[in-house]
This record gives sequence, C-alpha cells and structure tokens, in this order.
Amino acid sequence: MNPAKTLPSDANTGVVSPAPSSGSSSSRWAVMAAHAVPLAVLPSGLWRMAMAVGIPVGWSGQLAEDWQPSPENFFYITLLTVVTETLAFLTLGLVRPWGERLPRWFPFLGGRRVPVWAAAVPAGLGALAVAAVTLPMFWGGMPADAGGSDAPQGVAALVMNACYVPLLLWGPLVAVVTVAYCRRRLGGTRA
Repeated sequence: MNPAKTLPSDANTGVVSPAPSSGSSSSRWAVMAAHAVPLAVLPSGLWRMAMAVGIPVGWSGQLAEDWQPSPENFFYITLLTVVTETLAFLTLGLVRPWGERLPRWFPFLGGRRVPVWAAAVPAGLGALAVAAVTLPMFWGGMPADAGGSDAPQGVAALVMNACYVPLLLWGPLVAVVTVAYCRRRLGGTRA
C-alpha cells in the first residue's frame, strides 16, 4: 500500500482518522441544536404510540371512541410518528458530512456534493411548515385543552401537555441550524 494514499493516523494507536468533509466544520451550538430536534419531537411520538397500543392517555367520550385501538388507528399513528421523527432526524444532515456530500451508497447520486440550496430550501420551508403546524396547537391554550371535556384531564392532561410543549422548539431549531448551514457552506465561516 502506498503510504502517500493512506489517511492520517494517530501514531500512538494506529487508528485511521476520517477524511475531512469540507474546509470548516459545524459549530458546537449548531450541532447541539440539530441533535435537540429529534429529542424535541420524541415525547409527542411516544405519547401517540402509547395511545396506539391501547395505553389509556386520558381521552373520554367521543374522543375515546374515535381513538380506541384499531388496526387503522395503529397504522395512522405509527406512520405519523415515524414520518415526524424521520423529518426531525434529517436536521442532523445540516451539521453532518452527509449534508454536504451524499453517501456513496445513495442510489444514482452517491458521492456527489449536495448543492447548498438543495438542503437549505427544504430545511427552511420545513422550519416554516413545522412552525405553522405547531404554533396553532397552543393558541387556544395547551393541547389538552383543545378537546374540550373529552380531552385528558388532571395528570393525563399534564402528561400530554408535557409531551407536546417541546414541539414548539422544532421550527425555531431547524431555522437556526439552517442559517448556520448556509453561513458555513456559503461564507466559509464556522457557524
């Protein structure tokens, strides 16, 4: 093997260092904000999945009938939860190498550089869309208040609200990570 073509390694351990992906890396605050996004979405997903598998979450009356465990409700709730968590997870691409260059295994485009607009535009629109969906949930009060007398009450309402309040962070976190991504990729600054 030609030593000039090998990656640098730590002389003490012999561990090969990964090749750098770009001239600058993401700032610590942007990485922390990107990692916070899936964590902010997770509690509401867990609450929904509890409902999907039949754990009582506090619904009563018509809402309890509408959301009782059934194959249709399980499929819908599971799909909604998987899609939201996947979208939240994609935020990590704004601070990871796969947000700058597609992994080699990616069909047809693997190994190609990601144009800044191809990541920033969907992320920016996603931040706006998420804010447009989550903010109205809180305009009339807390989420548990929206169901009237059939909604969770007492401790069940407290748990539901505690699981949904972190969603308010989703849009703003994606927005600031998107701005940091654009600044880093376009301006060469560590943002």
